[in-house]
Amino acid sequence: MLYENFKEFSLEDQLDWFKATLHSIHDGVLVIDSKEIVKLINPEYSRITGVQPNEIIGKPLRLVRPKAQLIETLKDGKERIGVYRKEGSVEYVVDMAPIILNNEIIGAVSICKGLTEVHKLSKELEKNKQKLTQLKERMDILYQAKYTFDQIIGSESGLKGVVHLGRKAAESNLPVLIIGESGTGKELFAQAIHNASSRAEKPFIPVNCASIPESLIESELFGYTEGTFTSAKKGGKLGLFEIANSGTIFLDEIGELSYDLQAKLLRVLQEKTLRRVGEAGERQIDVRVIAATNRDLKQLIEKKRFREDLYFRLNVLHLDIPPLRKRKQDIPDIIDLILHKHNLHSESERYYRLHQSTLAILKAYDWIGNVRELKNTIDYAVCMADERDILPEHLPSSFHGENISISKKNSNYLLKAAVEETEKNIITDVLQKHGSELEDKKKAAKELGVSLATLYNKMKKYQLYDF
Repeated sequence: MLYENFKEFSLEDQLDWFKATLHSIHDGVLVIDSKEIVKLINPEYSRITGVQPNEIIGKPLRLVRPKAQLIETLKDGKERIGVYRKEGSVEYVVDMAPIILNNEIIGAVSICKGLTEVHKLSKELEKNKQKLTQLKERMDILYQAKYTFDQIIGSESGLKGVVHLGRKAAESNLPVLIIGESGTGKELFAQAIHNASSRAEKPFIPVNCASIPESLIESELFGYTEGTFTSAKKGGKLGLFEIANSGTIFLDEIGELSYDLQAKLLRVLQEKTLRRVGEAGERQIDVRVIAATNRDLKQLIEKKRFREDLYFRLNVLHLDIPPLRKRKQDIPDIIDLILHKHNLHSESERYYRLHQSTLAILKAYDWIGNVRELKNTIDYAVCMADERDILPEHLPSSFHGENISISKKNSNYLLKAAVEETEKNIITDVLQKHGSELEDKKKAAKELGVSLATLYNKMKKYQLYDF
């Protein structure tokens, strides 16, 4: 309809219309006919090349521009893109194409852009590339796992078996389910598995499923398209699964996901595709899933609150992290690490250390909050300590009241445990001072103020067999 209306214009009006259109183009334009005669140029062409209309229009192109390649395009009908040209001191880039009417080449057109503009656009493009690279580097840092298996305290004692399983899990791309009480270090293990895997250089995305409102968690995990809801961002939003693409996503507190969302997660795991909220099509993803929970998933399955098929899909590789109360041999090393960090960042010259009586109390404690509670306790004690020695009175008030969480075995012997720990250390120091011969032990017993028989009984009690 528009073309029919255009035919109503006079030939002169049509020509004026085309000229006005040509003059409004910000690239240089040159047109030749089938006889290689220049029919028109626009002002931008003159600005870029320095050639004025009266110097070229109506003349054979090669008479004015001997090296012009537009003639070749006229002859072979092939487009030429990004051809570099230089005439004197003028540099520019040219795109060329044939003009075809009724399957016949009736001319050719040249579109040129000065290198000043090209350089400007190139610089702008390079600048944007640098910004994109910087943004990607920041994103990589933001989504980088920090911990490795070498940093896990207890890898040679209480956690030795779990660390071994974790290292084996890192060699595959299979899903991992980590079970453990709150504060046992489930995310630490997830990060260590990621860092020991072939995905170590890719994103590690931790997600606490319990901290995201139920109404938002689907769009947070899988993203959404523009216009999905009132507050949706223009262009939509990437979900955490897409951000984790080619890397690892850590779904902590997996047992808190709604039953419906569990079905969608199961599809992602099975099909390796996801669908953004409000989107019809699916997207391919490559994400390793490590899930964790402090809840009994089998019990939730019986109550129809967790999908059995999702449980089996997640529970391909299984890590069960024991609570701190079941690996108390690791407590001294954990405390040493916490104090080391305090000493590194201490503004004073004070070097904190734990008194043996305090250690005895901490080893007798039940640690319902596990390593996280232990760290909070040491942080508090360091804050309360006036000197470098951290004494029992520097511990939180819960360690001095009736509600102290002590295992049944030690509940009535807290003070006794502290005394015995101190006694053991004193006896060890004196025995080391004097030696292991009988006469040496007599001297040690005399210094300690006990009989030789009593010393032997104490050595047996504390298993001091090296003396």
